[in-house]
Amino acid sequence: MMRGWEAGVQSIPGPLMPLASDAAPLHLMIADEDPSIRRACCEIARLEGMVAHEAEVSARTRELLLARGADIVLVDEAIATGAGCGLLEELRELRPEVAVVWMTTASTVQRAVDALRCGASDYLVKPFSAEELGAVLRRLARRRTLDTASRGLRERLRAGHGVGNLLGESPEMEKLFRILGRVAQSTHPVLILGESGTGKELVARAIHTNGAGAGKPFVPVDCGSLAPTLIESELFGHVKGAFTGAHRPSDGLLAAAGSGTVFLDEIGELPLDLQAKLLRALQEKEVRPLGGSHAVPIKARILAATHQDLPAMVEQGRFRRDLYYRLNVVKLTLPPLRDRKEDIPLLAAHFLERNSRETGRAFRLSAETLAFLAEYPWPGNVRELSNAIDRACNLCSGTMIEMGEMTTVIQDAWMHARTSPRPAPRENGCAPAVETLAEMEKRAILSTLDQVKGDKLLAARLLDIGKTTLYRKLKEYGVTA
Repeated sequence: MMRGWEAGVQSIPGPLMPLASDAAPLHLMIADEDPSIRRACCEIARLEGMVAHEAEVSARTRELLLARGADIVLVDEAIATGAGCGLLEELRELRPEVAVVWMTTASTVQRAVDALRCGASDYLVKPFSAEELGAVLRRLARRRTLDTASRGLRERLRAGHGVGNLLGESPEMEKLFRILGRVAQSTHPVLILGESGTGKELVARAIHTNGAGAGKPFVPVDCGSLAPTLIESELFGHVKGAFTGAHRPSDGLLAAAGSGTVFLDEIGELPLDLQAKLLRALQEKEVRPLGGSHAVPIKARILAATHQDLPAMVEQGRFRRDLYYRLNVVKLTLPPLRDRKEDIPLLAAHFLERNSRETGRAFRLSAETLAFLAEYPWPGNVRELSNAIDRACNLCSGTMIEMGEMTTVIQDAWMHARTSPRPAPRENGCAPAVETLAEMEKRAILSTLDQVKGDKLLAARLLDIGKTTLYRKLKEYGVTA
C-alpha cells in the first residue's frame, strides 16, 4: 500500500503492476524542487520496473539531465523554462532519444501545446496521481521498445540479415525499411503493392519474422492460383461432408494460423462473393466453415498483396470498397528495380555469393556484363535478376560470367544497345558511331564505382580486378576522391 504524497503526487490504493519486459530496465531522472515529489516519482518508477534517479535543483541540474544514462526525464516546468525552452531544446538536440515529461501546475490547453512545442514527449498536471504517472511511464516505455525494435529491424534489413533477398541502399529502400520497422511491431492489416517480382512476399515475411508473432506460423495463400471453391475451403475451412471429397473436417488457414500471419497474395484475384466473406471474417474476428453451423474465432494477422491497381478495381466494381479500406490500414508500395538501379550491383553480388556457396566456385561478373546489368530496365524486377544470375552461374564453365551466359532476352537487349547509334553532339559535321574499348572500360569502371557509392574495394571485387589496377585507372581518369 502506497502512502500519500505531498503537494505534487496523490496516492491511490494498491501497488501498480510492474511493466513486463525482458529488456534492460529503463533509467528515469526526476528534476523537481520538492524532494517529496522526487521521492514519490522515484518509488512509482521503481514499481514500474525502472531505475530512478533524483536530480536536485542546483547549478548541476542541467549537467545531470544532459548526462548519458537517462532514458526518460521528468522535469518541472520552472526548471525546463528557466531560460525559455532552452533546456528542452538542448535535450532534444543533444539526446533526441530521451523522452521528456513536462510537469506543470497549469492545466490549460495552451500550456500543453507549449510543452510539446518545446520538445516534451508528454506532460503531467500537478497534482497528479500515481496512476496517471504510471500510465505515462508505461506509454513512454512501450514507445521506447517500439523505437528500439524499429531501429534494430532497419539495421538488419540494411545488412540483409534474416530477410532473404530484401536488400538495398537506395533512398526508396531506406524509406521502405523505416516504415517496415514500425509496421512489424503492430498487428494491423498491411496492404503490400508492387509489380511482379519486386519482393512482396519477402516484405510480408520480414514483417512476420520481426513482429510479435515471429514464432507462430506464416501461412501464404496464392489467391490467383486456386479455384474459387478451393480458396473458400482453404481460408474458412469446412465440415465433414460439406462437399464431394470432404471426407474429414478442416479448420481453414485463417483459424489454423492461430496468432501467426496469413499472407493473401494476389488479393485482387479473390472473387467478389469471397471478398464479402473475408470482410465479415476480419470485422467479426471469426469464420464459419463451409457446411458448419458454428463460428470459429480467428487471431491471425492479415497481410495482403497484389500487383494490380486496387483503387481502379474499386471504381470498376471489381473489388469491394469496404474490404479495400479494411486492408489498407497500412500501405507499402515496393519500387520496381528500374527505379532503384543503384541497388543492382548489391543484389547481383548477393546472388553471386549465394551461387558460390552452393557450388564452391567464386563467381564474378565481367566489367562489361555488370555495366550492362546496371542499366538494363529489368521488367521482371528482382526476380528476373535473380533468375538471370542463377542461369548464368549454371551455364558458366569457369568463374567469370560474360554476356554470353545471360538470358536470350538480356543478350538481345545488349546487342541492340551495341549496334544502335550512340547519340552524341556533332563536331565538324561528324558523330562517333563506335565506342572504343578504352571508353567502354572507363564507362564500366566509373559506372560501377558510382553504383557502389564510391566503395573502391567493392567496385574492384565486382569488376574482378585488383585494387591497385583500379586505383591506377582512376588516376588516369583524373578521379582522386
